[in-house]
Amino acid sequence: MDPPSFNSITGKLKTPVLAMEMTSRPGERRFYAGLLTLLGAPQRPRADIAQMEQAALRIMEAIGVQVLVIDEVHNILAGSYREQRIVLNTLRFLSNRLQISLVCFGVNDAREAIGGDVQLARRFEQFTLNRWAANEQFEILIALILRNTPLRLPSVLTAKSLRRMLQITEGVTANIFHIINSLAIEAIKSGQERITDAAIEKWEPEFDAEAAFA
Repeated sequence: MDPPSFNSITGKLKTPVLAMEMTSRPGERRFYAGLLTLLGAPQRPRADIAQMEQAALRIMEAIGVQVLVIDEVHNILAGSYREQRIVLNTLRFLSNRLQISLVCFGVNDAREAIGGDVQLARRFEQFTLNRWAANEQFEILIALILRNTPLRLPSVLTAKSLRRMLQITEGVTANIFHIINSLAIEAIKSGQERITDAAIEKWEPEFDAEAAFA
């Protein structure tokens, strides 16, 4: 991604790529409120949607946004049919008005969410991330994550631990990062400063894995 840059001569900030997360209960006001918060813009409590929209457009134009990345786009489905239509119209409007590209991330339901607006859906090319399998690529992934985990001691895991991790996470990338992050936190709290086979063997999600990782 193209990182933000600040021109000390002109005093202008350039942010070609702007990333945000779709709110859990989408609506036009909540969408613009989240966008303005991300942009660091002050918000008047009584501002109407038109004012919020114009403020977001003005700032995004000023900082040169070219790509708007939206994570958890499947959250659109949490709204009523009317709310879904409004949010989808808002995304299409931003794309048209600012001449920017939209990049959306989400679970399988994201297709349904975007598909609610035929014109918007036509602008997307869909890519599906395959789940990890018990192979060399998975071992490399785990090794790279562990190498960048801020623990004082190296974590060396057996094939059995890797298989259990794959089983718990169901091969979903986000789940893999979640379990390693949780194990790393426990390793720091316990003073072990490394992730062990024993820790993985006894690790259990503190929530329903299927529901949380859907």
